[in-house]
Amino acid sequence: MQHTESVWPMYVSLKKVTKQVGRWSSHCWELDQMVPATQPAPEGAKLVLLELHRDERASYRINVDMDNAMLYIVCDELVDGTWVPAMISADQNVGAGCLESDTPVLNTLMPKAIACWIEAFITRHGEVEISAHRRKHVNRRKNEGPSTNHMHKEVR
Repeated sequence: MQHTESVWPMYVSLKKVTKQVGRWSSHCWELDQMVPATQPAPEGAKLVLLELHRDERASYRINVDMDNAMLYIVCDELVDGTWVPAMISADQNVGAGCLESDTPVLNTLMPKAIACWIEAFITRHGEVEISAHRRKHVNRRKNEGPSTNHMHKEVR
């Protein structure tokens, strides 16, 4: 299965790892393999889509420009505690949002080929202004908003 302009299918497999911490052992899930769907599926791997969305371009830009660009593998947790990969995202906000809602997420370094593909997606659809403060309630042209209300006091 080939990737398109906005979808890159990947085979993803996870493995359960037991770690010893002092006298205690704990179990956690790690990425075992992640390969493009153009290659044969590894044993136990699930087909998962990395899908790009135009409204997430600013987040992709921030991620791709980092020295350690990441992919976020969002998982479903089954009743028995098994994690199953459900989707892949290049948007750190998606990963953070899932973690906040107790949805399991694994992260892995982004392969260079995917970074180039995302770069092409951003270029094709245009760069988006990245704003550190998304304050839609502030009208900067009129100098109005909560941070400027103190400036409008009447001087006598």
